[in-house]
Amino acid sequence: MVNPSSFSSQEFDKLPKETCWESSDLYKFQGFWYPGFLLSGVLGVQSQFEARSDDVILASFPKAGTTWLKALCSCILQDPDQDHDDQLSLKNPHELVRTLEYDLFKDDVTLPDIDLSTMPSPRLFHTHMAYSHLPDSVLKNPDCKIVYITRNPKDVIVSNWHFFNSDSWRTSPEPYPIEKVIDEFCKGHQFYGPFFDHVLEFWFESLKMPEKILFLKYEEMKRDPKGELKKLAAFLGRPFSNDEEVEKVLWRSSFDRLKNLEVNKNGVVFDLEVSNKSFFRRGVVGDWKNYFTDEMKKKLDEISCMKLEGSGLDFEI
Repeated sequence: MVNPSSFSSQEFDKLPKETCWESSDLYKFQGFWYPGFLLSGVLGVQSQFEARSDDVILASFPKAGTTWLKALCSCILQDPDQDHDDQLSLKNPHELVRTLEYDLFKDDVTLPDIDLSTMPSPRLFHTHMAYSHLPDSVLKNPDCKIVYITRNPKDVIVSNWHFFNSDSWRTSPEPYPIEKVIDEFCKGHQFYGPFFDHVLEFWFESLKMPEKILFLKYEEMKRDPKGELKKLAAFLGRPFSNDEEVEKVLWRSSFDRLKNLEVNKNGVVFDLEVSNKSFFRRGVVGDWKNYFTDEMKKKLDEISCMKLEGSGLDFEI
């Protein structure tokens, strides 16, 4: 791991650099691409975050089902004595489950924005960082659990395209062309990219350590929400007693309900002032079919097959 206090501006300038979304400079750090404003947070997490044995780390590539996973897990791990309190009606899921590298360690590489030691157990955090970038306190603690969610790369592209074309991000009045997004995606030039490297790191580790890492697919969760939710709750050590409890969590965390809550219609999250409503666009499987041409589909299918060959992982492309 790099010592953040010794990571000078000169070393920062030596990192490989690319541009995505026309205006965002990306820097390649330890094999993955980050915008400059995230690097101090990544370094802070790597060097300073101390995981507890009962911590739960949610992990994902951006726009791969993060919001839903945060909502589900916050409900599952909610204190049973406070079950009558519907925390999702009061806070956006991203407020309930803070993202380590840009919501806690974003400004100071030595101290998080809040005193993490005072948080009651089990603590629930999130990260978009690659598995190999996680701190040793997470990687070497067999009891600190990780839940990873991924999604068909075509839907990831479309969701990112809509998200970054929102008012919060784009400085140009014209939407960024999806053709350019696909090209950048295939080159790995995306926030936290390359996508396939990110996914495969967690996939292979989950095969080696299924008791530590639960690997979820967005499509399977949509297809069998009850079954996948039961699997998730059991992994977190909070199995459901009856189907009524399952239905309650699914209802509280449902896309239609969250999208229509006042807390998610208004306000912003993060210092970047990303609107709460931007996290609730459609929440469906296969939306890429409304935007991809046959040529785009062929390009993504070819790179997906090449990257996933021999891995045992299938996105049902």
